[in-house]
Amino acid sequence: MKPTQTGTLLLIALLSACGCASNQPEIHNWLMAYEQPNSSFEYRVGIPDTLQITAPRVPEIDGETQTIQPDGKLTLRLLGEVRVDGMTAREIAAKLTELLHEYYEDPKVQVRIAAYRSKKVYAFGQVGSGHGSGGTANQGNARAIPYTGRNTLLDTLAESGLSFIAWRSQVKVIRANPCADGRHVITVDVDKMFAEGDTSLNVLLEPGDIVYVPPTPLGWVGLRIQEVLFPLSPVVNAYALPAGLMNAHDQYKDR
Repeated sequence: MKPTQTGTLLLIALLSACGCASNQPEIHNWLMAYEQPNSSFEYRVGIPDTLQITAPRVPEIDGETQTIQPDGKLTLRLLGEVRVDGMTAREIAAKLTELLHEYYEDPKVQVRIAAYRSKKVYAFGQVGSGHGSGGTANQGNARAIPYTGRNTLLDTLAESGLSFIAWRSQVKVIRANPCADGRHVITVDVDKMFAEGDTSLNVLLEPGDIVYVPPTPLGWVGLRIQEVLFPLSPVVNAYALPAGLMNAHDQYKDR
């Protein structure tokens, strides 16, 4: 690639960054419109979440762990099929308690969500490919993270990991919706949160939310250069492999 072409790409990237500063009123409106305290939120189970049932006075189901079936039901001894899809753990416990009253005087049932699988939040862009990893400077990874009802922006970034070219001051949170009026996008300066310890912008995510981490302007240029050079990589490797084998052979002979 000629120097002038590289300079042009860099200029385009820098110009595209203009006007991308976080819009504080926009973020404030997002937080006001979608504020949902953790203490008042109860996760509604779905297929194929896994539930654990505790009922010390009901040996037939005490300690039972089951995954919600495709029809939204559990199959329990004594009770048979019980529909639970769309209910909270508290509601399921109440339903089981009511059904068990036919057989036991004081059943006392508790239900815990053992595995969250039915809902996801997504991380795209310059995120790592594994838990806590730093990722690689490639075109971008994608991660689907189980939604628990307590996922925040920082939780998602910490679990996904960030590549070294991640533009942490321009992280976008996208609330997708089939209707245009229901779609919302905000830009959060995560670097500022780290530097100042201000977690007021650590938004609580909802099922289906997308966290997109773009590359820095220079990182973007590097990725475009990689795209241009990618077709040449097999040719370079084809020449490099014989040379490497010859060098290894010479070293073996010298021993």
